[in-house]
Amino acid sequence: MAIGNNVPELTVSELALSLKKTLEDTYSRVRIRGELSRVKIHTSGHLYSDLKDTESVLNIICWKTTLARLSIHPEEGLDVICTGKITSYPARSNYQMVVEQMELAGEGALLKMLEDRKKRLAAEGLFDESRKKTLPYLPKVIGVITSPTGAVIRDILHRLEDRFPRHVLLWPVRVQGDGAADEIVNAINGFNNLHEQDNIPKPDLLIIARGGGSLEDLMPFNEERVVRSIANCQIPIISAIGHETDTTLIDFVSDLRAPTPTAAAELSVPERLGILAFVDDCRLRLLQSTHRLVQKNRDHLHYLVARMGTPHALIESQSQKCDFLSTRLAAALQKRVQVSTESLLRLSSKIQNPTQKIILTHHQLQSTVDQLSRLMGQMIKDKKIRFESGVKLLDVLSFKSVLGRGFALIRDKDGNPVTSAKKIRQKDCISIELKDGLLYSIVEETR
Repeated sequence: MAIGNNVPELTVSELALSLKKTLEDTYSRVRIRGELSRVKIHTSGHLYSDLKDTESVLNIICWKTTLARLSIHPEEGLDVICTGKITSYPARSNYQMVVEQMELAGEGALLKMLEDRKKRLAAEGLFDESRKKTLPYLPKVIGVITSPTGAVIRDILHRLEDRFPRHVLLWPVRVQGDGAADEIVNAINGFNNLHEQDNIPKPDLLIIARGGGSLEDLMPFNEERVVRSIANCQIPIISAIGHETDTTLIDFVSDLRAPTPTAAAELSVPERLGILAFVDDCRLRLLQSTHRLVQKNRDHLHYLVARMGTPHALIESQSQKCDFLSTRLAAALQKRVQVSTESLLRLSSKIQNPTQKIILTHHQLQSTVDQLSRLMGQMIKDKKIRFESGVKLLDVLSFKSVLGRGFALIRDKDGNPVTSAKKIRQKDCISIELKDGLLYSIVEETR
């Protein structure tokens, strides 16, 4: 009798599915701590990684939709606590964990992750001072991104009312917990994408604020996507996260960091009473300067009046000066006429008779024409002699003079001269040029 006949027979797939169901029912929700290793985000958007300790390794997978909701960004070497269920992958008969939540294991791991992220973003230049924008002196509209409940928004509004009331737009967001980072990013991008034609005015300044809290509570303001959205925002931003001792990554990328939300309100607008006092001071100084200027001009006018004298005396003085200048003008005109007359007489004596000038020029032209004719004839004669000499030389050097002595010029079918019998083959067509004509022949034999 064969052993095991009472044991039911299973296919490999049936066994794999049974094991999968057993694992999922037994370990439907577990929390496992370990170090992330071989982190890989597939082109599909799913995360595949290993969770390991000193002795064992567990394969983990996080679906794309879940990965987008994680509070941390999975990175190589992070010490994390994963929450999810244990299942198997039947095609390869190995078990794995489907991650639903992921958190850092301990504050030390969290601080290390933040320090590594800070160094990486700083290396990209996101924290450079040259990228920071100048805050407007007196913004017309201030956008505030914070929780609609709590003391933060009330402190900001109260401080703005005391210093310089402004139009405030509140974009309510969660400031901690899952989804907070996405809401903050949406708020920043939403304010940045407003246009003048929209019914909502675009802010001239943004304040991102929240009260104090633990390092975990402030984590949304350390997310990389929040930092990058601030870096890409065209509106100047003041960060006011936590208390004065709290520091987040957005403090390094924002255009100005305020120690508290109340301080952010103070930094965003000038003090109205101070401006009024400055205007009053400027008005008083302007009045004093105007009074001094008027008094100075009055004194100068009195000085000029004292030096001017009576109008009658001024007219007499100018009349005498006019008489003196008219006398000098008459003498100068007479002298100028005399000099011009003498110059005209000298020039007229040097002018030659036009008829004589034409005759002399005609003789010069005729002489030049005669000389040019002689030179042209001599040049033509010299050219003719050189031409005849060249023609004779060509006749002597031409191959046709050799043909007259009984020689012949043989060409192949392409018209090229044949200089060797080796270049001609039997049955080739050739032409033979003699003194008085051409002969065409076919080669019967070559030797």
